[in-house]
Amino acid sequence: MRGDVRPDTKPASAPSTPTGRPPLRFGLFLSQAGKSVAQVVDQFQMAEDLGFDHAWLVDHLVDTDGPPSVPIHEAWTLLAGLAVRTTRIRLGVLVTSNTFRHPAILLKSAVTVDHLSGGRLVLGMGAGWHADEHRRYGIELPAPAERVDRFAEAVELVSLLMAQERTTFAGRHYRLDDAPLEPRPVQTPRIPILIAAHRPRMLRLAARFADQWDTFAEMPGTATDGVATPLAERIAFLDEACRSIGRDPAEIRRSTWATAAALRSVDAYVAFVGHHRALGFTDFSTVMPAPDDLPTLRRVAQEVIPAIRAGRA
Repeated sequence: MRGDVRPDTKPASAPSTPTGRPPLRFGLFLSQAGKSVAQVVDQFQMAEDLGFDHAWLVDHLVDTDGPPSVPIHEAWTLLAGLAVRTTRIRLGVLVTSNTFRHPAILLKSAVTVDHLSGGRLVLGMGAGWHADEHRRYGIELPAPAERVDRFAEAVELVSLLMAQERTTFAGRHYRLDDAPLEPRPVQTPRIPILIAAHRPRMLRLAARFADQWDTFAEMPGTATDGVATPLAERIAFLDEACRSIGRDPAEIRRSTWATAAALRSVDAYVAFVGHHRALGFTDFSTVMPAPDDLPTLRRVAQEVIPAIRAGRA
């Protein structure tokens, strides 16, 4: 049993444009690996000043792109600081590893950041994947099937806590007994939940619980390593999973990201957005470019993105 009262945990519909499509949003994937707090703050403030819609940290205990000696600040503590050093940009962790925290504790952190930011948080959640950091810190990394089992309970638990005044939850992995969520989030009806999902079981959970779904092309050394299913097939699977439970697939925002190569030229950025927009994606992020490519980033922010929003590109 998941509680005496089972509310409707269906996410709220995303705002849409007059054409019925969610408005496009653009962001930067600003990993904190190898950066001081001051550098991360500067980059988030730059993203905000340039007019980007969202910016993201990573949730890792070691740098997944370099040696483990590369310093990396803890994501949610850092995000709380960023919430009070920015004013407009939406922010989040892309994505939080479910293996690192009890989901109720994660949600308490999320609600705190939602308050600190004035309601600008997106709650990114994933099942966890990086084996080396789990080994180094003695954190259990279950087999993939159990990871998804745990995540399914976690995202349901988080949804229930935000949907009702008291939650009793009796799962195999997590339990709550008459647990309140106070204070409530600033955002209503809840903090938007972003779910990173690349394989069938996770895609079904995204169809059920996500306000935003995140995926990207197969990339060695990342969570999509070994995912041979093309993006178009993942999208079709998600849409069908939505329809099978009576949910309109258009309610879910779809986000993806690209490496810094997408910001090496204006043409590369336009191609990245155009390709994924044609597939139905609504949110586009890129990794922070190298210093030599910062002029392109500024041109993209000041000229290209406004043109895309206006339908001129």
